[in-house]
Amino acid sequence: MFNLSKFRHKHWAVALLGVLAISSVLLTGYTYTHNTVSVGPDSLDLGPFVEPGFPYITTSVDARKLGPGFPTDNIAARTLALQLGDSAYACFDTDLLRWSVAWTGKFLPMVMMAQVSYKDFFNKNNKMTTVPGVPRIATGAYAGWTTGKSVRLTDRPVKEPRWKPLPANLARWNGVYVFENKAILDYSVGAAHIYEMPGSAKFGNEVAFTRNIQAENVSQELYLTAAEIVNATASEVKGGIAYIYQGPAKDTVTAIGILGKSKWQASVEVDKYLVVKLPASSKREEATVAVWRGPVSQKRAFKKFCRGKSASLPDFKKGGPGLWKETVVTQGQLSPDTAAFVTDQLTLPLRNPWKRNVRVADIAFFKDGKAAAVTFEGDVWMIDGIDRNLQNVKWKRFASGLHEPMSIEIVQDTVYVFGREGIVRLNDLNGDDVVDYYENFSNVMAQSAESREWAADLVTAPDGSFYIAKGGSQSNGPAVTPATKGKGFRLGSNENGAVLKISKDGRQAEVIATGLRGPYLGIHPTKGILTASDQQGNFVPSTPIFVIQKGDYFGVEPTLHRKDNPPVTPPLTWIPHSVDRSAISQAWITGNKMGPLNGNLIHFSFGRPGLFRVLIDSTTTPVQGGVSVINAYYPAPTSKGAENPADGQLYVTGFNLWGSSSNGISALLRLRYTGKPSYLPNHFRAGKQGIILNFDSPLDKTVTADPKNFEVKRWNYKRTEEYGSGHFKLDGSTGEETLPVVGSYLSENGKKLLLLVPEMTEVMQMEVTYHLKAADGKKIDDQFWFTINKSQELNLQKEGFNNVDLALLTAKRSEQAVAEAPASAEKGREVFQKMACAGCHSEGTRTKGMYGPPFQNLYKSERVFEDGSKLTADESYIRESILTPSKHIVKGYNEEMPSFVGVLSDNDIESVILFIKSLSRK
Repeated sequence: MFNLSKFRHKHWAVALLGVLAISSVLLTGYTYTHNTVSVGPDSLDLGPFVEPGFPYITTSVDARKLGPGFPTDNIAARTLALQLGDSAYACFDTDLLRWSVAWTGKFLPMVMMAQVSYKDFFNKNNKMTTVPGVPRIATGAYAGWTTGKSVRLTDRPVKEPRWKPLPANLARWNGVYVFENKAILDYSVGAAHIYEMPGSAKFGNEVAFTRNIQAENVSQELYLTAAEIVNATASEVKGGIAYIYQGPAKDTVTAIGILGKSKWQASVEVDKYLVVKLPASSKREEATVAVWRGPVSQKRAFKKFCRGKSASLPDFKKGGPGLWKETVVTQGQLSPDTAAFVTDQLTLPLRNPWKRNVRVADIAFFKDGKAAAVTFEGDVWMIDGIDRNLQNVKWKRFASGLHEPMSIEIVQDTVYVFGREGIVRLNDLNGDDVVDYYENFSNVMAQSAESREWAADLVTAPDGSFYIAKGGSQSNGPAVTPATKGKGFRLGSNENGAVLKISKDGRQAEVIATGLRGPYLGIHPTKGILTASDQQGNFVPSTPIFVIQKGDYFGVEPTLHRKDNPPVTPPLTWIPHSVDRSAISQAWITGNKMGPLNGNLIHFSFGRPGLFRVLIDSTTTPVQGGVSVINAYYPAPTSKGAENPADGQLYVTGFNLWGSSSNGISALLRLRYTGKPSYLPNHFRAGKQGIILNFDSPLDKTVTADPKNFEVKRWNYKRTEEYGSGHFKLDGSTGEETLPVVGSYLSENGKKLLLLVPEMTEVMQMEVTYHLKAADGKKIDDQFWFTINKSQELNLQKEGFNNVDLALLTAKRSEQAVAEAPASAEKGREVFQKMACAGCHSEGTRTKGMYGPPFQNLYKSERVFEDGSKLTADESYIRESILTPSKHIVKGYNEEMPSFVGVLSDNDIESVILFIKSLSRK
């Protein structure tokens, strides 16, 4: 058996084994091919996030507080944090093409979202990365390279970072080559093409930072600003070396020199910048720039070091040796064919030679059925051997070093990944199945350092362009930008909470829609229908699904990014919080091998977790829709997925972090059609006479004829800056309305059902609960949720209903009060589960993965809030927390709970209070 004692959190180990369902596979289901590696019983221990053999990680870095003498306008959202050797490190800002900071000592702390949760799997308390050790060199928020003359922006105060790259006609980041354990930076400055290999070198006890630079097509002189020294006391240029001194005694010096014979010149500008001038040249020029900061007593040693030969760049353009040679083979687990749709599990390669965590964020397929999967760690794995039985699934590491990527696409057999650095095109230059060149396909989108402004989604349009979704800069991040006027958000960039179209060449970005909180996308691969979801929270009353058109605004005021006053575009449908509190992406089934789901839109729920079938009523303007649950086994959050062209099935990825009803960490599933009957609704219409539902299988006529087998509710939400919304009747009062079903009719083919419901009108949320029987005897107890954006007359004859007694809609009805069971702790537990409270609050003491405080021993405990105030958790406090949760936020938690006003009755609330009281010590 595996020794799980070394796991930092044993509950994760147990959950992991459950997720993978490989109790019989653990000892036999993993092998390595090509340089076989022997893996011991503790092999599930994870290695460090930063791997010593890879030259960099991508990250954001806040270097505004390095200390006296360093610039204070120094923060970068997109950098390569480079491991240079000799305990020396540097960050290269790919937006401004500058060394933002270089230091010695320790590497960066792992505190960003993917880093802090890498081993501490539910830790969301991310921070902004700051520089440890001893800072040596820094520049401010201006271009690292300029043409024609040296131009900098630091001589005037910078209020807020621009959060965008330099204009491409002035300078552009092209990408990075990985050659052995070195990074070769590739960028353009004007017409010039620059390759740079950062490094370090020791002379005596000192460390110099080296920049081996190759410059081509330098049609006009270039200037490299290598360092800024704010509190200089003197400067000089002597013997080809430029010096800037600090301190009254001038005892500290920062110097820049050029190794070997070169026409490049080092200089000091404005008494605080160390600059290298590259004269115009038609030839390829190559030299090593060395920068050093240290005691004046070591000046002579640095001068001697600069007399050395310039290093040459290796032959990197053909690719280098593959960093990961092994292939990991896993055995999946097939689900028995117990329903129309089941989930098979592809075992993740967690037992791998690098002890690398594998949290699968997205998957894409080549035409032959081979797949590429991207992980939140920043890795890409190639997956082969995906067949019917999944007994020989081969995993091969393909790429690494990406910045919190959550999307992957394959276009013309080329892999594209969307992370915080932008869209990266992955190039294997020598055919060894390992990426050699990480090409910047597009970084034209803005990107701030706020953690929740994540690179949420990337989809490919039929014309070869791309759409991306960017997260809104929510307040529950590191707060590196000011708070907005609207509650719950930070300023972020001017494209946070937006959907953008990226041109086919990656060079242009067009804002398509704004006003979103946490959008994720779906697109029809041939028709180009673009959809999105958003996540309930501030300004988002419940989970919506949208059909996106250019110019849409979806109601989140802090991400409006417009000066006009656009109307709020209604969603295709709303989904109640208790059904899907955290939505992710969508996928279309366009093949012919998924049975009843062929041609359907599938929606992914992170919080539930699970998949929904989306039905669209296109007869109205605007269109309206509804959802039903595709019941199957979902052992981890379901986030994204893609249809495999080889077998036509839907493959589903997801990983845990932000709070889900599932405790599983990650899974890769195959939603497989078994050929058994499906009992889901596949078509709906809603209008003035009622609701029409068409089912995949014929229904029992006797059962459907009884209106008592149906329950219909409706309610509205209120969009405010508070988190989520309660439920409200059409007259504005709190609560939900129960509508009578006065008649039910079945079509001749036995599949289409008409419910006569009086007083149908526009409403944000409707819920139909049905207790039916299929014609084959199968019991069907399920629900359907939908929105009515436009209530119009239904053409009942066209729908196949000819003998409908419409007089039932106007007949006088007597209402009978429904007796409610007395409040009880048992009922409170049922409410706790039904309302999805269990996804955020533990009824024990667990806090990992939970958005809210645990309930055990909550009653009568002292609650300490973010503002320092305190209260005792008595009945009154618990009731207030259910109805107005934003009034008091417990210290250490964020405002992430909606109001249950109008959702829970007084009896429900009293039952929840009794349940919480029952969890306290006697």
